[in-house]
Parts: sequence; C-alpha cells; structure tokens
Amino acid sequence: MRSSNPTLSNKMFGANTTVPGQEIMTTKGAYQKTAVLLGLCVASATFTWSAAGASFMMVGLIAGFILAMITIFKKEWAMVTAPLYAICEGLALGGISFMYQSQYPGIVANAIMLTFAVMALMLYAYASGMIKVTEKFKKVLMISTGAIFLVYMVGFVMSFFGSSIPMIHGAGPIGIGFSLVVVGIASFNLIMDFDFIEKTAATRSAPKYMEWFAAFGLMVTLVWLYLEILRLLSKLNRR
Repeated sequence: MRSSNPTLSNKMFGANTTVPGQEIMTTKGAYQKTAVLLGLCVASATFTWSAAGASFMMVGLIAGFILAMITIFKKEWAMVTAPLYAICEGLALGGISFMYQSQYPGIVANAIMLTFAVMALMLYAYASGMIKVTEKFKKVLMISTGAIFLVYMVGFVMSFFGSSIPMIHGAGPIGIGFSLVVVGIASFNLIMDFDFIEKTAATRSAPKYMEWFAAFGLMVTLVWLYLEILRLLSKLNRR
C-alpha cells in the first residue's frame, strides 16, 4: 500500500499500530473526521473572506505549515493539530479566494463547486470500481506528482531572481493545458488517498487517532486541488 500523498504513506502509518484493547481506525471514522475538517476550513475561510484580511491569510499560511509539520511528526497529536491545521488553511484560503474573486467575480463559487464535484466523482469512481488502483497506476501517479512538485520548486527558486518558467503560468494554450494536467493529477491523487485509507483500515492495525491523521492527509490533497482549479479558472477568465 502506498500513496503519492506523503502524509498517507506506509512510513507514516506503519509505525503506529494498536495494542490490545485500543480502539482501531475505521474508514467511516476517517471520512467523518474529514467532514469535520472541511467544515472548520470553510468556517474560517468565510471569516477571512468577510474580513478581507491579508493579515489573516499570512497567519494562516505560516501557522498552517507549522501545524502540518507537527502533525506529520507527532501523529498521535492529530486529533488536536489536524483541526487547527484546517482552521489555519481556511484563513489562508479565504484570503487567497478573496483576491481571486476581486479580479474575477464568481470564480470562487465555481472553484468550490468543481472541487466538491471532483471529490464526489473520484469517490464514486473508486467505490464503484470504475478506476482500479493498480501498482502501475500508483507508479505513474507518484512520478507525475513528483514532477509537478519539481516544476513548482524550480519556479519558486527562479522567482528569487526575478524570473519564472515561461508559458505555464500564462493564459495561452500551454498554460491552460498545464493547469488541466495538474488538476487531473490532483484529482487522481484523491483516488490514491481513498484506496490507502480503505486498505489501511482493513488491516485493523492502525490506532483510532490515525483517523484524524488520515483526514488531515485528505485535506492536503483537497486544498491542492482547490488551488489548482482556481488557477485554471483564472487562466480561462483571462482569455
């Protein structure tokens, strides 16, 4: 079992096994906790949106990153750190969404609807067996995700020198095509996350608090997907 999401990997789950009498992780529990985190994220995003505060956005970005690192290295704290992470991500996303909305009215509502629609579609595709998570599927997706991460890291480094990777951030065919590919890869990462949670729960060896950690991992993918959909829609609006 493996996932291209670094938070949902054998290394993260393998060292966390139950002891006799301890409650175990279940699929239902992981998805219920994901719903809780989504609710907290939306609530805090709404607050930042109404306040139109860039300061809240920066606090959310910094605190969210710190909490993500804590959650990864202290998984037993996930029942506390994961909800706090979701709140901080909401603060960041609310500010980012407000900036996009000010430039392209209506874009945020469309991005939210598309994100939840993609999540529902991927869950149905996985649960119905329409998409099979084979070893080849996993390898291709992990390589693709790694390649995107590398491209973004190169772009980040180039930004310090006042430069950027040409065309992929533009509204031309290459820029839009790049965003479509990234949205597709982020969407298929949800399939990998669902599969990893289902199979990990089926082993009946992960402790109950790992439901919060699994929910945190799904949130990471969903935040990525939402941001990529925002970027794609912004490019389409610029044409």
